[in-house]
Amino acid sequence: MQGLGELEAVVMDSLWRRDAAMRVRDVRDAMVSEREFAYTTVMTVLENLHRKHWVTRERIGRAYWYLPARTREEAAAAALRAVLVSTGDPAGVLLHFAKGASDDESKVLARGLRERADETGEASV
Repeated sequence: MQGLGELEAVVMDSLWRRDAAMRVRDVRDAMVSEREFAYTTVMTVLENLHRKHWVTRERIGRAYWYLPARTREEAAAAALRAVLVSTGDPAGVLLHFAKGASDDESKVLARGLRERADETGEASV
């Protein structure tokens, strides 16, 4: 995911998969990785993710409980938006993508545009 380091992405994946508040130890135990990380490493990564607004946290007793600040889909959409803006020609990139979209992707895009039109009161596609 754009904006995340490799270990940050592993931690976020653990949080997204659980879909519930987790302590540092819970995150460490849930991490899917080829190696095991120290508790303090995971704690530091979660602190960094909190500082970057990727996670929220609440102190309960002596421990912080962490939750993703947004869903995986919201984060992916924000990353896509950043990529589009960085190209200098977001319309061109979107048109190129739309031309190469599969039938299923085209249906999803059309549905999203219809839902957007319904929400904003604009004419439907």
